[in-house]
Amino acid sequence: MKLAIGCDHAGYDYKQAIVDYLVRNGHEVYDKGTHSPDSVDYPDFVHPVANELISGKVDRAIVICGSGNGVAMTINKYAGIRCGLCWNPELVRLTRQHNNANALALPARFVDIEEAVEMVKLFMSTEFEGGRHKRRIDKIDQSSEPLC
Repeated sequence: MKLAIGCDHAGYDYKQAIVDYLVRNGHEVYDKGTHSPDSVDYPDFVHPVANELISGKVDRAIVICGSGNGVAMTINKYAGIRCGLCWNPELVRLTRQHNNANALALPARFVDIEEAVEMVKLFMSTEFEGGRHKRRIDKIDQSSEPLC
């Protein structure tokens, strides 16, 4: 599978561990940075990740910052991206099974690196259930016209 990954300074060590895991397991990873632990602005790294995902160059994306909120808010601005902010395995399973998340946001200040890698494993292996959830997913993206 092809993935894009990006983070800010809080997620730098996490990104490195996740990239190592993904590459060791045969995935193709597009690392959009940051490439050091120096303080940076997370949108500068999330937008390139989002562009890879919406262009179809990658199948899924992972974004990481201290709380996970900033990266999740940024990537979810893009139509067609469904990013779940997850801090435990059950949330990862549900965001894939019920929401068909194609992006995962991780909060580096609230999970340890080993937990983050375990959540990435689940994100990669859990399938979307479809069915009633597909109907709901189809209602997420908004056009410029009001739906209600």
